Amino acid sequence: MRHTLLACCFFLSAIGVQAQTYQPSAENLKNREWFQDARFGLFIHWGVYSTLGDGEWVMNNQQISIRNYEKLPAFFNPVEFNPAEWVKMAKDAGMQYITFTSKHHDGFAMFDSKVSDYNVVKRTPYGKDIVKMLADECHKQGIKLFLYHSQLDWHHPDYFPRGNTGVNYTGRPESGNWNQYLDYMDAQLTELLTNYGEIGGIWFDGMWDKEKADWRLAKTYGLIHKINPGALIGSNHHLAPFEGEDFQMFEKDLPGHNTTGFAPAQKVGDLPKETCETINNSWGFSLQDGRNKSLRDLIQYLVKSAGYGSNFLLNVGPMPNGKIQTEHVELLKQMGDWMKTYGESIRGTRGGPLTARNWGVTTQKGNKVYVHILDWQDETLTLPKLGKKVVAARLFTDRSAIRFTENDFGVSLSVPAGKRDTIDTVVELELK
Repeated sequence: MRHTLLACCFFLSAIGVQAQTYQPSAENLKNREWFQDARFGLFIHWGVYSTLGDGEWVMNNQQISIRNYEKLPAFFNPVEFNPAEWVKMAKDAGMQYITFTSKHHDGFAMFDSKVSDYNVVKRTPYGKDIVKMLADECHKQGIKLFLYHSQLDWHHPDYFPRGNTGVNYTGRPESGNWNQYLDYMDAQLTELLTNYGEIGGIWFDGMWDKEKADWRLAKTYGLIHKINPGALIGSNHHLAPFEGEDFQMFEKDLPGHNTTGFAPAQKVGDLPKETCETINNSWGFSLQDGRNKSLRDLIQYLVKSAGYGSNFLLNVGPMPNGKIQTEHVELLKQMGDWMKTYGESIRGTRGGPLTARNWGVTTQKGNKVYVHILDWQDETLTLPKLGKKVVAARLFTDRSAIRFTENDFGVSLSVPAGKRDTIDTVVELELK
């Protein structure tokens, strides 16, 4: 993930000039619909960096040389890793998919790569293919697996010229073959899309490190869609979607917002959307990060994401022993409890007829509009006209009818104070 604020400007050379020729397959379009229906997923940042307990950017932030960083795999032995527990935890939270870091910016592969021995099977005492274990369990439990893959690589000598990060301290030679590096990346992507059964898609990150580089996106995206026409491609480049991408992502921001400063030029496109956020303040495991978000914050972010027509990809950073922090497991369990009651107003919906308001958002499914009131500001909530006549209004939790009036100015809703929820009061409107 992106850890520092880097300017994101559009350069044609960042992607190379490519013709507008991508035609998504029927399977791809079907998977896009599934993706939009899913609405909630689990992000997992896990790698040898977790042994230092200082986040996934520790190599860059502490300026650790490759020679010293290569000692870390010897300490990575997650004997308590239980993929069945991870997948069940995601399912119980109401999540439909998992996105896992196959390789982060440190260049270390969490799978049994044949094109490099810098991987979890060959370099760690654990010696097992983490991606395979997780993929097998996802297939068994009916959860789709997406794979995060970093285009940025602080370890590979051919990642040259250097970008904005991973410079000076690594000890790499000041030379390299850029196209050879991209061939290496494509080879690892081929392994991931060939050896692990059905993969939902590839989640790219790191292109922002070298804004002016020719990333050969047409070739890489074409390779992915040739191997797996149904796979969805997204990239965390903080720009408008490029040709060949199947969904648009927003890091730590709702679509159209730029509170992080990562995306001053990013426009919201027509592709399916996803916003990602951390459960505390870190992507990878950080020993001293106790800034866990509250249940209210997490649920409201999920609701707002759905109101913006976007999925919510919520991240956890497992500990080096393979366990997820107890407090994070508990938060996910509580979100699952909420989803058991309110999931119908989130899953399978699209953004509602109203844009986001200070009081909350709306979602919609067929002739039903779900009004998610996150912040009651008056005794009565008045909505603009919805385009169709409201024939019924009921409280989502107990299905009891609530008072509403409709006129030329809109629809006014009244929910008794005793029936309002401090996190999200959901009113279901049935339209004619």
